[in-house]
Amino acid sequence: MSEELEVKELEQVVVRFSGDSGDGMQLAGNIFSTISATVGNGISTFPDYPADIRAPQGSLTGVSGFQVHIGAGKVYTPGDKCDVLVAMNAAALKTQYKFAKPQATIIIDTDSFGPNDLKKAEFKTDDYLAELNIDQDRVVACPITKMVKDCLADSGMDNKAVLKCRNMFALGLVCWLFNRDLSLVENFLHEKFAKKPAIAENNIKVVNAGYNYGHNVHASVPATYRIESTHKEPGRYMDITGNKATAYGLIAAAERAGLKLYLGSYPITPATDILHELSKHKSLGVITVQCEDEISACASAIGASFAGALAATSTSGPGICLKSEALNLAVIDELPLVVIDVQRGGPSTGLPTKSEQTDLLQVLYGRNGESPMPVIAALSPTDCFDAAYQAAKIALEHLTPVVLLTDAFIANGSAAWKLPNIDDLPEIHPHYATPKQKYSYTPYLRDNKTKVRYWAIPGTPGYTHILGGLEKDGQTGAISTEPENHDKMDHLRWEKVANIQLPDLEVQGDKDDADLLIVGFGSTYGHLYSAMKELQKKGHKVALAQFKYINPLPKNTAETLLRYKKVVVAEQNLGQLAALLRIRINGFIPYQYNQVKGQPFVVSELVKEFERVIISDDQPTPGGTFDSRVL
Repeated sequence: MSEELEVKELEQVVVRFSGDSGDGMQLAGNIFSTISATVGNGISTFPDYPADIRAPQGSLTGVSGFQVHIGAGKVYTPGDKCDVLVAMNAAALKTQYKFAKPQATIIIDTDSFGPNDLKKAEFKTDDYLAELNIDQDRVVACPITKMVKDCLADSGMDNKAVLKCRNMFALGLVCWLFNRDLSLVENFLHEKFAKKPAIAENNIKVVNAGYNYGHNVHASVPATYRIESTHKEPGRYMDITGNKATAYGLIAAAERAGLKLYLGSYPITPATDILHELSKHKSLGVITVQCEDEISACASAIGASFAGALAATSTSGPGICLKSEALNLAVIDELPLVVIDVQRGGPSTGLPTKSEQTDLLQVLYGRNGESPMPVIAALSPTDCFDAAYQAAKIALEHLTPVVLLTDAFIANGSAAWKLPNIDDLPEIHPHYATPKQKYSYTPYLRDNKTKVRYWAIPGTPGYTHILGGLEKDGQTGAISTEPENHDKMDHLRWEKVANIQLPDLEVQGDKDDADLLIVGFGSTYGHLYSAMKELQKKGHKVALAQFKYINPLPKNTAETLLRYKKVVVAEQNLGQLAALLRIRINGFIPYQYNQVKGQPFVVSELVKEFERVIISDDQPTPGGTFDSRVL
């Protein structure tokens, strides 16, 4: 066609790539996210991996999705529903269409909608569009498989390798739709396949073919789109996942503290990428050990900590269960340790690729005896860097294991991250034994104010000591079974954690006169913030308090939460933070919004339920149970 299409300016758009697990949807989505971040757009991503990782090809349970929300300014969630859905086969269309807006553009590979494909996807008729009530005018239907085969006919690639390139055709078509510069895609592919230049060139060829297809036929759309960045803060940026940001935060903390970094880990979904990333950085003094099981992974990290390293262990909820005994050893020995829990759907093996916030009470109370540990919950993929850094700082300065909670959503999700200057990061001062304590050192000598014991590195002359799992006398370090000593040591370990100085709980929005305070923790921040903004647009007075530090709670927690007539605690579990706050704050009776779907919150659903609370005449009354306040 010779006529020019209209180019419309958009503030934001949501694109969802979907296909078989192995179709490269994660790669296509990641590339589109990266090039969007490169031009200054705000991004938030949600890689949605199938729980059935060995599902038969073309089956409903084997569909893999990648959703990215792109904005002219900052975006806080991957979006509720998409404006563009790429469905590479019938099963993808069947399962993913529910995530598309009513007027969304649908891109399909017609070569993957044959009779067998439709049967596997459990379509009842050959007219799959009508069956799903999809307007044909919104569908960009093209024979992607055939065109990719034609494009690479002279490449020398076998059929299996050729089919792996179909995702790049779809990517090229989406890049045309949003006027993206293909040179950015080409740079990405050259870098990714630097050791396989032929594969890079073939993928680039297919990307261009997809782009040119859209350009030449105008792909049945009335317009193409452009998203111009409204605010560009100078600096060096990268598209970063939460797992990678966590790894970088640990590296930065070790550098700032002047220590080697040690990670003992057993590979577990969705935390494995932390191990993979840290293993690449031996040149920075990082030591990684892939252990045989979760217990040995944690125990090796405790040994590294005893030897004077910044030690960490990474896992998910089932791994926390297995590490519990070793974690208690770190508690009683009061050794610095960062415990990273990338939460996933449970219980038991559960849903390894899905996301929840269901480990909160486990990391707070899931050990024998009184074993307090600080708990930090990262708010976003980029905040994983700061949260990991702060966890390491607290561990080293207060001689305690610290739990860092992330989850599959933010661990695998990504956003544009401005690289910090390491000299601008807070200083870290490990609580070492002093020269004056030489030859008089005992392992539980403490700072009178903070209750933190002094850290003596084994082998240092004059600082001989023994640590272990049996209770020790607080003065001499000798084994003790005295009731009074045990009571004293329990109180000291509790006070040490309680005394940690943390930032106050911040309230955003209509903090002075809100009719409703929304409360959450960790990775739900973006969704709860977006819900607050939507409610404000509707004329409601709403505020948000999001907990990053959960143990100890910020000192102003009680005063802040009791200021508001109506409070709703929203979390992806059945009420764990709400239960904690009820325990810690006298007379606190919140509403509860609980959802455990293995998926992020949907902002529109939050708005509907929170609005119902705002207009309700319901008032909290003493007595009864929490059930009466669950939405």
